[in-house]
Amino acid sequence: MSQTKLKTDLQHLKKPSRSKTYFTLLLFVVLMIVSAISVDFSFQKLFEGFPNMFNLVDKMSPPNWSYFSYITEPMLETIRMAVVGATFGSILSIPFAILSARNVTKSKWVLLPTRFLMNINRAFPDLLMAALLVAVFGLGTTAGIIALSLFSLGIVSKLTYESIEAIDPGPLEAMTAVGANKLEIIYYGVVPQIMPQYLSYCIYVFEINIRFAAILGLVGAGGIGQFYDTNLSLFNYPNVSAMIIYTLAVVLVIDFISGRLRRSLI
Repeated sequence: MSQTKLKTDLQHLKKPSRSKTYFTLLLFVVLMIVSAISVDFSFQKLFEGFPNMFNLVDKMSPPNWSYFSYITEPMLETIRMAVVGATFGSILSIPFAILSARNVTKSKWVLLPTRFLMNINRAFPDLLMAALLVAVFGLGTTAGIIALSLFSLGIVSKLTYESIEAIDPGPLEAMTAVGANKLEIIYYGVVPQIMPQYLSYCIYVFEINIRFAAILGLVGAGGIGQFYDTNLSLFNYPNVSAMIIYTLAVVLVIDFISGRLRRSLI
């Protein structure tokens, strides 16, 4: 009976009309063209500038392999910044995620302001945030770590509160029925259900922080990015290509390890 009902329901579903499909496609094309014109995009400029890519590759070849010894410590500093930033941001995200989950926080006076703050945090350009923090705390890793922490806070809090809202409501309702308080409901009903996902998000944001930390030095926030900025300013392309290869190798290794860890958690 259920299969028959399903077939009947599918037969009653209407396919979108061709006119609606064509109108949607036309609207998309018009928006794309208007956007390209507004930002002064030109295929002519693209084709004219494409050969310069080969000139740049030629200038970057061969890489200065001996430069690896100079950038090992800055690369380790970048990794340490990513670790500390991801750790602080992930820990700080826990209360924000709980206060942003509709099935845990019933008061809109708490829920909406918390979500609003998190939206502002995620909407703020990351490099601009790092540049402002450099102006406040000065050049160095302190500004970079704070920027990475705020960046991690925004990502982990959003992913975690969405996971909290998707958990099985049965344990929460049962604990509420027997008179459990809010902290007991969170500790015994919410945490066991979302802990694997939460740890996976922490590892995921660490992966992103490695890439983000590599460019923070462009605004003076520490890490290997400062070496990128210096060598690009001096047009020392063999050193730049060596740093790109070094960074790519580190990112690939970390992505492989963290990917295995996330799969084992989920």
